[in-house]
Amino acid sequence: MSTAQLQNQLSSSAQPSSSSTPAPDQHRHQPLVVAAPLSRYESQKKRDWNTFGQYLKNQTPPVSLSQCNFNHVLEFLRYLDQFGKTKVHMNGCIFFGQPDPPAPCTCPLRQAWGSLDALIGRLRAAYEEHGGSPESNPFGSGAIRVYLREVKECQAKARGIPYTKKKKKKSQIKGISNNNHDTATSTKSLKQLAS
Repeated sequence: MSTAQLQNQLSSSAQPSSSSTPAPDQHRHQPLVVAAPLSRYESQKKRDWNTFGQYLKNQTPPVSLSQCNFNHVLEFLRYLDQFGKTKVHMNGCIFFGQPDPPAPCTCPLRQAWGSLDALIGRLRAAYEEHGGSPESNPFGSGAIRVYLREVKECQAKARGIPYTKKKKKKSQIKGISNNNHDTATSTKSLKQLAS
């Protein structure tokens, strides 16, 4: 069939025949429901959830989500290390504890602690969104928190980069609470003047 014949056939099939009468429903416009695009976080959470589900299916024997526990989550995190991009120096490495080693070494690449921590946060939320209860959430297990803490400390020592939280000064905290009190007092005074 030539291109011209194909076009004629398509155009004739696209035009309604004059002998057929349109059904009453054809004239009504259906409201078009367009889903808003997912945020970057929601997209990543969906991808992570699908990846974890695929990981469970690939186990021998396959593991259902209802059978999943913190051990499966720990195995998944260790499995992900093979795709990591963060150099973590071993104890015997001459660059152990140096943040910027001057030469390459044979130490393994791992998943960065921050990436694992964010991943667990997304999977924890996805688990509950898919009907799991917070009490049985394997991503919120104490064993997972301990594992993440150990990874964080190990990577901090190996890379020579300490992870420390900055503490707020007591004077700043007092100043904030005093300012809130002053604001409340001045708002109250303004209301009294207005009445």
